[in-house]
Amino acid sequence: MMKPSIFPAIRLITLLFLTITSCAAKKPPIPPSPPLVSDGRRYEVVTVADHLDHPWSVAFLPDGSFLVTERSGHLLRIARDGKARQEIVGLPRIAVEDQGGLLDVLLDPGFRTNQIIYLSFSAAGAGGTGTEVMRARLDGTSLSDTTTIFRALPKTPVSKQYGSRFLMATDGKLLVTIGDKTDMQQAQNLGNHLGKVVRINPDGSIPHDNPFLGTPGAQPAIYCYGNRNIQGIAIHPVTGMIWMHEHGPMGGDELNILKKGANYGWPLVTYGIDYSGEVISDKATAPGIETPVLQWTPCIAPSGMAFCTGDRYPEWKGNLFIGSLVQRHLRRVVLDGDKVTGEQELFRDLKERIRDVRQGPDGYLYLLTDNDDGRLLRIVPTP
Repeated sequence: MMKPSIFPAIRLITLLFLTITSCAAKKPPIPPSPPLVSDGRRYEVVTVADHLDHPWSVAFLPDGSFLVTERSGHLLRIARDGKARQEIVGLPRIAVEDQGGLLDVLLDPGFRTNQIIYLSFSAAGAGGTGTEVMRARLDGTSLSDTTTIFRALPKTPVSKQYGSRFLMATDGKLLVTIGDKTDMQQAQNLGNHLGKVVRINPDGSIPHDNPFLGTPGAQPAIYCYGNRNIQGIAIHPVTGMIWMHEHGPMGGDELNILKKGANYGWPLVTYGIDYSGEVISDKATAPGIETPVLQWTPCIAPSGMAFCTGDRYPEWKGNLFIGSLVQRHLRRVVLDGDKVTGEQELFRDLKERIRDVRQGPDGYLYLLTDNDDGRLLRIVPTP
């Protein structure tokens, strides 16, 4: 008879086997790719700016310059050619620790006339730190009319998994992703913002059609829940659906489509296990919980995401591009509607963590690399 003490180990080995084989069965194969080559075309990676301190997000100003956030708490305005840069003053007090700091940046749709931007960052308060959102007016190299329009509650002592990605939806509502701050059970608790996507008006007020507005005890800003740590969100250029990805624990990174009021299952269901090797859940799917469009085991640690819509890369048009922090590549995801038909790993030879991926107004794809000598990169097709 087996000793009871070995049952957890057998369960863990079985779960790992089932997770890996399930992943292999469901995911489209990833074709090998020579460095900087895709679909027979060659691409050059051009450094626009370097010596950046853990850059986290980039936005594109109408004059061709770039706004870049550094997690260390700096907002930079970088010239079109990357040679000149100025630091923007007027930022709030930012809690820079571990994964916390100055995070996402977004221009208001009416920026050309109102000069309004949005910033997400970690801020200290009673109980620890949490994600906050600021709205401000960019006046050259300074911020004015600064207002904090959202504070994720509760603040906790842990300085990890803030989420903090923005999306301005086509209906003019601001979506903000909030991580679970490593307190996984809170992702199912509608009484707080941890492990959720929140939806607010640009002034921070609550939209009248949010799904939990009338639910007793629920935070009215919540739009969906059961998320671990979303670090990429983008609108499909054809369908208008909002896609998002999130970090799993050890295994189980997910690519999902955002649905109003939906439960994405964390930690009730997951394809991954805890970093300690402990089983979090023996279920990968369950009734009433959204099933991911795609999951990655082993993890790729996705961050940043953009659809390719321009004519710079006709062979990539309509594809989804996601940065990988752990596996250090740019991941191309080929779609047919809401189905994934293929994947490809690009630019592995950079050997850098890709923190953000954006398509600029010029149609080029831009990347930010995450280290203490980070870079802003442009992908340029070569003849």
